[in-house]
Amino acid sequence: MGRAYQNRKESMAKTSDNKAKIYSKYGREIYVCAKAGGTDPDGNLTLRGLIERAKKDQVPSHVIDKAIDKAKGGGGEDFSSARYEGFGPGNCMVIVDCLTDNPNRTFGDVRNCFTKTKSKIGTSGSVSHMFDHSAILVFKGDDEEAALEALMMADVDVSDIECEDGTVSVFAPHTDYFKAKNALADAFGEIDFDVAEIQFVPQNTAPIAEDDIPMFEKFLEMLNDLDDVQNIFHSAEL
Repeated sequence: MGRAYQNRKESMAKTSDNKAKIYSKYGREIYVCAKAGGTDPDGNLTLRGLIERAKKDQVPSHVIDKAIDKAKGGGGEDFSSARYEGFGPGNCMVIVDCLTDNPNRTFGDVRNCFTKTKSKIGTSGSVSHMFDHSAILVFKGDDEEAALEALMMADVDVSDIECEDGTVSVFAPHTDYFKAKNALADAFGEIDFDVAEIQFVPQNTAPIAEDDIPMFEKFLEMLNDLDDVQNIFHSAEL
């Protein structure tokens, strides 16, 4: 599972190097999260986790503060989440998560990315059943047994745990995200997590034929260029 997650992170890194785009995506997500669950990170754990992730990705404080201030105002855009599924180049499975103020526009834009790269957009649930909706926590350490014991004591349903090159990676159901994070912090003290996210992780990955790689990279680039797209998950092994 860890390797599948790493494949996705590496492929995203190649197509998400535009800082302005990253800031915009975080700003929108923080705004929606704060508007829905409250602007105080101490009372809105999802917002707190999102802010921590934004800071790790070097999003400036003024971008974060602006999004929260906008949510405090009570007005602004009315965004909703949208998820699209299908098969990308090389027949890999793809999930695209969006935040949109115009679902018809967003669907058209995402469908265009599939169409122009000879891919096929599917119906809801067409591929998501082949992914695990997982909380992923990665931190420096080498005591896998102590981490697993702490998680089990906190009644976290651990899906997988790995220890490699001085790094522990924990996978659990997305509903156990905060419980797992707090259990590890209680066991090891304050942890600087390298990764603390909720992602769709493919249950199985498959290599893409060399001839399909250029089209696959174009597909990811087109999706990442859309302002409404927040995350892309796929089963491609690069």
